[in-house]
Amino acid sequence: MAFRRQDIDSKHLKELLLKVQNGKMHVDDALVKLRTLPYEDLDFAKLDHHRDLRTGFPEVIYAPGKTPEQLAQIAWSMTESSSKVLITRADPKAYEAVRKVLPEARYSKLARTIVLERDNEVPPVPGVLIVAAGTADLPVAEEAAITAELMGNGVKRLWDVGVAGVHRLLEHLSLLQDARVVVAVAGMEGALPSLVGGLVSSPVIAVPTSVGYGANFHGLAALLAMLNSCSPGIAVVNIDNGFGAGYMAGTINLATASTLRT
Repeated sequence: MAFRRQDIDSKHLKELLLKVQNGKMHVDDALVKLRTLPYEDLDFAKLDHHRDLRTGFPEVIYAPGKTPEQLAQIAWSMTESSSKVLITRADPKAYEAVRKVLPEARYSKLARTIVLERDNEVPPVPGVLIVAAGTADLPVAEEAAITAELMGNGVKRLWDVGVAGVHRLLEHLSLLQDARVVVAVAGMEGALPSLVGGLVSSPVIAVPTSVGYGANFHGLAALLAMLNSCSPGIAVVNIDNGFGAGYMAGTINLATASTLRT
């Protein structure tokens, strides 16, 4: 499968500008390379290569609705502008297609994520804790954990500590209270974030999952319970949105750590 290479590699943008400054590259040549910086048009997708420069993290690829071949081409092109690639909700067929062009890509069957990470020399910043109510919530919880880790965060995991056996959660109280930010993932009645919110001083990101019987309404009951929580300091993402929760937690942790260092 032959793909067209784009003209700009944004992770080397600083090096390119230094070449212009030092007279090693003509301005016109630099303009040619910068031409696709805002985005790259693949006909079926327009890749936002500038996002890594704006936000510090590249555009994330949502797999559903895309063919394996499209995902492979998008992922391959993304590596030209970022050292990190994240594909969410991917199936094994998508992974096989991506692996053909990016052999170093890793697949999590549990989280349904495809990850590629190069040049990872910076140690992770500790502070993120992902808490899952039950084993059935683990696909969403692990998606959150992988996302936060790829952003450069150190992530701890605490699984199967739902409110039906509250002693399982309270046994890890010190772990909860040491975290800078907690992601609480739960289906059924969605009570876990309220309990966690009453135990910690850090922000809590609540993630409702579609796990539950009929009256759970595919996660709507848990979503409404979390939105109506009486515990302060809780933010709620959409149903099954582990990626969104992991990204928010990672952003909070990195910003907090940066503030503490200054």
